[in-house]
Amino acid sequence: MEHTILKLEHISKSFDDKMILKDLNLEIGRNEFITLLGPSGCGKTTTLRIIGGFEVPDQGSVIFEGKDITKVSPDKRHINTVFQKYSLFSHMTVADNIAFGLKLKKKDRHYIEEKIRYALKLVDLEGYEGRRPVSLSGGQQQRVAIARAIVNEPEILLLDEPLGALDLKLRQDMQRELIKIKNELGITFVYVTHDQEEALTMSDRIVVMNQGLIQQMGTPVDIYNEPQNAFVADFIGDSNIIDGVMPKDCLVEILERPFICVDTGFGTNENVDVVIRPEDVVIREQGKGILDGQVLSVLFKGVHYEMKIRAGGFDWMVHSTLPAQPGACVGLYVEPENIQIMHKPASEAEEVVKKDE
Repeated sequence: MEHTILKLEHISKSFDDKMILKDLNLEIGRNEFITLLGPSGCGKTTTLRIIGGFEVPDQGSVIFEGKDITKVSPDKRHINTVFQKYSLFSHMTVADNIAFGLKLKKKDRHYIEEKIRYALKLVDLEGYEGRRPVSLSGGQQQRVAIARAIVNEPEILLLDEPLGALDLKLRQDMQRELIKIKNELGITFVYVTHDQEEALTMSDRIVVMNQGLIQQMGTPVDIYNEPQNAFVADFIGDSNIIDGVMPKDCLVEILERPFICVDTGFGTNENVDVVIRPEDVVIREQGKGILDGQVLSVLFKGVHYEMKIRAGGFDWMVHSTLPAQPGACVGLYVEPENIQIMHKPASEAEEVVKKDE
């Protein structure tokens, strides 16, 4: 990767004989907003702690700007961390919390005061210098934690589920705030979350993890539109995942019905996983789709209706702005380019990864 700032090379880590990371390799670009995304226990927080120096890998190296920092202590790295629990000092003012790291570095008073003013302006907390954390909202406390991290001028800022304790609207506001801060400071953000929407909204690149392995890396658009396996498709948004067979290129049999697709390069009559997003299933009149089915349920979700439709012995999830009535018989159609074909797992280990959660 051009302008790489950090590399993880063949990182493995276990706790109590349980393997958490398995030969993980990752490059992170300068000024990139990269998100580690996956279910609980997938290894994303352990990866973050290894980058920050809070854990040492059993094997592998952490390379920062060409130098091996695997065994360098956290305070000696140009890396700062914002945790979900903000760990602010309750007996200190906002200004003293922000200045804590600078005072440890024995910076002079004028320098510290300038940095505090700059940081408070950046996180939109001017005038809060004398307040104590207990008098602040959750979002304000989170901004103080970010300000405390950025005054140390880190090359990389690590964020471990920092928005998890906030309500929906405040979380969305802080997402925009973090993107603004990242762009203004020009530093690298490494962000950990299990929230798919958060990852899709904020990231330049997403790393989807499961059981200590990287399942896929790419832009949010690539991850959503071109998942590389069934786990990624199912974890990133809702999906209909169905067993299929490829008789030949550009044709897949799903539920014993032929569907035209655009995929090539599969073996003759190869068993495959077929992924179709709910918003890509089109409801037609009965007899005018590829499959006929019956509407089982309809839920209003605000921007669309979520329907469950049984067709071909499979319960399809369908998202549409126009609802069908429960009990109605309808046809289902999918455009060829909206059918994603994936190879079946080649081993039992891959099958376990696919089926996890």
